Amino acid sequence: MTPSVLAGLTGAALVGLGLYGLILHPHPLRKLLAFNLIGSGVFLVFGIVARRGATDGLRFDPVPQAMVITGIVVAFAASAVAVALILRLAAESSHVALDPDASTKLNDGDAG
Repeated sequence: MTPSVLAGLTGAALVGLGLYGLILHPHPLRKLLAFNLIGSGVFLVFGIVARRGATDGLRFDPVPQAMVITGIVVAFAASAVAVALILRLAAESSHVALDPDASTKLNDGDAG
């Protein structure tokens, strides 16, 4: 197994774990972390695809690396905005969960 195949499979696993976390967890911070995992996996796969094209004898193209770096910066900024919105949601309401049933289950469990 070559290193590029291993990195590609790692990127696919990151996307899969991110999708699992995005679907499963109602808490916004966990959804944000899962979404960042998806983005990291996509950046990794895109970088590996661009690298494999360069190693197969094609002309080196710096555009995919520039797009990945730009995507990382945009993802970081979007994550910062999302954390600020989650903090605002926590300040405005008594619970942070997006699913109203999840917060009542937690409160019912604490009362008993």
